[in-house]
Amino acid sequence: MQLDRIDVAILDHLQQDGRATTVELAERVGLSASPCHRRQRLLEEAGIIQRYVALLDQERVGLAVHVFVTIELAAQSEANLERFERAIADYPEVMECYEMAGTSDYLLRVVCADLASYEQFMRGRLSRIDGVRAIRSAFALKRVIYRTNLPLPRPPK
Repeated sequence: MQLDRIDVAILDHLQQDGRATTVELAERVGLSASPCHRRQRLLEEAGIIQRYVALLDQERVGLAVHVFVTIELAAQSEANLERFERAIADYPEVMECYEMAGTSDYLLRVVCADLASYEQFMRGRLSRIDGVRAIRSAFALKRVIYRTNLPLPRPPK
């Protein structure tokens, strides 16, 4: 799907306010409600808008510890990769997981209530996944930037 300036405007506004009504969204992007709703639905059907969520304050819900974890597997066989990915998919503490090129095989972003919770997660779950050779943890001291809005490319006019 090729995005035009109105699609980008709709996406920009929804990234700022996912609860915007069709009327609010239409006013913001300069359309009437019906064509605006139709475009929003097309963006959803195309998979560009995947879902709508509420963003929570991580610390206020008791998850103050941010840990970036690199994982090195004993071997990078397809079976080991799949085993690891299946195992961590069930761990709600893992907010993001990326397969990496370079010195580690995976990079995880993990959230926990405190250091004891992280230790329990690391010892009781991560280290028990068959095929994991090394786990390296880096604890974030302070979040400097946190964005959920993608920097959308601006189509030519």
